Amino acid sequence: MNYSKELNIEPGKAICYSGFREGQQPGGIVPSYDEIKEDLLILHNHWRYLRLYDCDPHSEIVLEVIEKEKLNFKVMLGAYISAEVNNYGCPWGGTYSEEQLEINKNNNVTQIKKLISLANKYPDIICCLSAGNEACVDWTDHYVPVESVINYVKMIKKGAKQPVTFCENYLPWLDKLKDLVEVVDFVSIHTYPVWEYKNLHEAMEYTKHNYYSVADRYPDKLVVITEAGWTTFSNGRGICPSNVSEEHQQIYYNDLVDWCEENEILTFVFEAFDEPWKGSDEALEPEKHWGLFKADRTPKLVMSDLYHKA
Repeated sequence: MNYSKELNIEPGKAICYSGFREGQQPGGIVPSYDEIKEDLLILHNHWRYLRLYDCDPHSEIVLEVIEKEKLNFKVMLGAYISAEVNNYGCPWGGTYSEEQLEINKNNNVTQIKKLISLANKYPDIICCLSAGNEACVDWTDHYVPVESVINYVKMIKKGAKQPVTFCENYLPWLDKLKDLVEVVDFVSIHTYPVWEYKNLHEAMEYTKHNYYSVADRYPDKLVVITEAGWTTFSNGRGICPSNVSEEHQQIYYNDLVDWCEENEILTFVFEAFDEPWKGSDEALEPEKHWGLFKADRTPKLVMSDLYHKA
């Protein structure tokens, strides 16, 4: 299915963007206007589409920079929805007090309303909207019932004109989210072969299997890949250290982009820059190292042909 026609957008490369640098994190210190401007100037010659994950100050500054600096980006903007029920199956803790869950529900409604507000404020920049991220998969620490996500999608569609989706690991779409498929405008999946213990020789076949298992399940629905990537370091938590490096990332990225362009599949590469705040305090924590650029904004090997190191 042609994503350009279905979403009424031009073909182009897409990437997930979060600009938090050393000493910054969501809910704490956020990047400045100038720092975000620096990032977007790095990205704007090569990527046309950015994915943002929430409606917090970081995303508001990104949208402001794009508008004021007249940068040629289109944005998939998401609402970050927090846990509404406990998930005892989450390995790193997905349980909360009843009081906190109630607070989260109220905050989620606020996020959805903010998403609608920003969508209407920046209609020429924001091209599509997401009602949440990885909130229904079995291992999530911010579990939200499918029925709630459906209601949020309906709220967004009532209040904004842009196409609406929900971003999730490929697996829940095969059954758990079948009712959600009926209300979203397109399906958004995440595929991570390296998290699933696949080596490079297996990676693209695994990615293709993830994609087509969903696309074939819903032949009348556009399927977009909203996260796919390869980390460059690991402390052994969930990912074998010998299966990651800048060389691994380069090979997977090039194979992924070639396949997606050949098959006209809109794919948001995860992600633009390394994020030091993520995961554990260990330097080799894999969550910190998915960027195509390091935290200091120097390019990794995968970007060496496009960005020459000084």
